[in-house]
Amino acid sequence: MAQLSDDCFAHGGKLMTVEEALALIGERAERVTGEETVPLDQALGRVLAEDLAAGFAVPAHDNSAVDGYAVFFDDLEPEAETRLPIAGRATAGHPLATPQARGTAVRIFTGAAMPQGPDGTAPDTVMMQEDCRREGDTVVIAPGIKRGSNRRLAGEDIAEGARVLAAGRRLRPQDLGQAAALGRRELRVASRLRVALFSTGDELREPGAPGEAPPAGCLYDSNRHTLGGLLRGLGCAVTDLGILEDREPAVRAALKAAAADHDLLITSGGVSVGEEDHVKTAVEALGRLHAWRLAIKPGRPIALGQVGRVPFVGLPGNPVAVVVTFLHFVRPLILRLAGAAPEPVPGFAVTAAFDHRKKKDRREWVRASLDREDGRLVARKFPRDGAGILSSIVESDGLVELPEDLTRLEAGSTVTFLPFSALMG
Repeated sequence: MAQLSDDCFAHGGKLMTVEEALALIGERAERVTGEETVPLDQALGRVLAEDLAAGFAVPAHDNSAVDGYAVFFDDLEPEAETRLPIAGRATAGHPLATPQARGTAVRIFTGAAMPQGPDGTAPDTVMMQEDCRREGDTVVIAPGIKRGSNRRLAGEDIAEGARVLAAGRRLRPQDLGQAAALGRRELRVASRLRVALFSTGDELREPGAPGEAPPAGCLYDSNRHTLGGLLRGLGCAVTDLGILEDREPAVRAALKAAAADHDLLITSGGVSVGEEDHVKTAVEALGRLHAWRLAIKPGRPIALGQVGRVPFVGLPGNPVAVVVTFLHFVRPLILRLAGAAPEPVPGFAVTAAFDHRKKKDRREWVRASLDREDGRLVARKFPRDGAGILSSIVESDGLVELPEDLTRLEAGSTVTFLPFSALMG
């Protein structure tokens, strides 16, 4: 397992911009995972650890794009119908067994290999069956077709020797299909990033019976379950350490034990300067802790550090801030630690259906839902702004991103929308 330097997350500035934070992650976080070989059907979402090159062309042979007749273009009359004898039949998986003679046509079906001809030649054109008429053992072909029509060339999809998938790619369903097309049954991938996840707080409880409210002064721990889902969506192997009691020795012991066999430690809340916030003290006793104050809303504070050489992330306690900071900062950190190539946050332009004021020099993300009006996508702001309102994430489709230089947004303006469907996984 690779080791990170003791001060890889150190930053001495004031409020950091989003770009500065992402640059630090890109520069200082390194891959910490090993490698393993897995069957193709277990590779979805994994990070490819090898360049995948084509050992042969795909398709491996010229083939027909339609049902029709394979002919030599030079045998066709340019201005009149051409009558040719039918010399055989080729179907997908069953090519013509003998060379096709000049001056003949072969009945061919979609996907079938183009026949070979005499002396290294080959028919080069396929006439669609709808544009021909068959008369007994001959076919009558109308004039006007172009040379090479309806023929797919060998290597049209992938040339032999071409790099098809690059190391660092998180594998999607279509990537697995591409690997299968190259004859691969297994792929070399990065080992799953091992993440230890825990919460601290004597006020937290595990969910109880349906309809049962938590005890007075307590609440059910939602952040740990949200984070667990986000981590698994990124292909991480998650160890849920549950809720740790608010005692520094207990927190320190749990952190030390988890660092022995995990690649990343994550918690939410518990890293402020309150006398009951013991995570900060425990992390500093075992390693180092750096607090990043980001010029963002929601989620300004994030704690990054190390327990020994194992990275630690302390996220805010508010549920909305947890989601926002995870998606924009922890997600790229996890991708780096897992050896994955950077994945830009996907966004697209929509029309804002709301007014909004914000501070200059701060990036904000506003929870919103999408509607379609008059053929365009319109973003509607969730009616409540609190960072503790988890239902605002549940009932929204994504985030409207407002840049640092904007101070007033007016309804009807074009804004960038970041969908949860693309960010969460």
